Amino acid sequence: MTEIVLVTGAGGVGKTTLAAGIGVSAARSGRRTLVLTVDPARRLATALGLKTLSNVPNPNPDLDTLWAAMLDAGASWEATAHRHAPSEVADRLIASPFFDAIARQFPAGAAYAAAEEMTEAVENGEWDVVVVDTPPSSGGIDFLTAPEQIRTVVGGRVLRMLTGGGLPGRRSLFDLATKPALRVMDSVLGGALMQDLGDFLFDLRHTYDGVDAQAKVITAQLKRAHMVLVTTTDPSPMAEAGRFVDERPGNTRDPIVVFNRTLPEAWIGATTTVVQPKLVENQSRWAAEAENQKEVRARWRARHELSAIDVPWRTETPNQIDALGSLAEPIWAQLDLGAT
Repeated sequence: MTEIVLVTGAGGVGKTTLAAGIGVSAARSGRRTLVLTVDPARRLATALGLKTLSNVPNPNPDLDTLWAAMLDAGASWEATAHRHAPSEVADRLIASPFFDAIARQFPAGAAYAAAEEMTEAVENGEWDVVVVDTPPSSGGIDFLTAPEQIRTVVGGRVLRMLTGGGLPGRRSLFDLATKPALRVMDSVLGGALMQDLGDFLFDLRHTYDGVDAQAKVITAQLKRAHMVLVTTTDPSPMAEAGRFVDERPGNTRDPIVVFNRTLPEAWIGATTTVVQPKLVENQSRWAAEAENQKEVRARWRARHELSAIDVPWRTETPNQIDALGSLAEPIWAQLDLGAT
């Protein structure tokens, strides 16, 4: 069975780099590994073998068990429309600006698209490990809750009220009961916005059965996924990490917490024999920051009682295969997915 590793956390904490590193470690262990990433920097994309940024898996030229792909919410939603709606309805949905808004502008829409891509990759059986760099909205909570949120949107009471009862009589009821009211609203507004919205909502209802079934499959995959929660000791990422732990669905695994970019504890209380006021001042500041980080990590561990790993700060962002592998090796060892 394909193993899933979800790398979650706030934006700007190094989540994408660590997801890439976990992928490298998995691939080096002999597993056929796919990294699904959100938006890697150019050098990191090159290290992963992403010559073109698309949702098509690309093989890595330096590691023959590693593939990578970009998470493209728009392309994923287009595939969802064609998968769950008749062809002519799917074409209308894709052409609608309302559909584009759901796919690209709403966090739950992007998270659901990423979850669909993950599930498709898991179920085709081509990879042993799929590592997902989850979209950063809400620190990763949206990724776990997106299937239920999308089910609510597509099959919710408001949408059913606007578009009528079950197929095949839904269109006639929509035409008789809803369109006249929408025309009145458009006449007041001076445009065709409400009519277009009504047509879009009706078309969206065609996807309900397929999206409902797929959302349940995605939820089942999320329940068994391994999770890595990345944070730094800065206040905002720490708050996001705490929220993730407190609000994640109760039927998911406990995450492995990673404190990224930690300063060495050896800096605490360090002294210098060089008598230069600025050097002494800088050393004192860095020592104080290292001590503060240590205290913040200790308080967080005591509160949440979760496994935690400190990943040291590096002067340069790892963007090469060897550096990525060494960066994430402690995380991969903690995941302990067993032998191939």
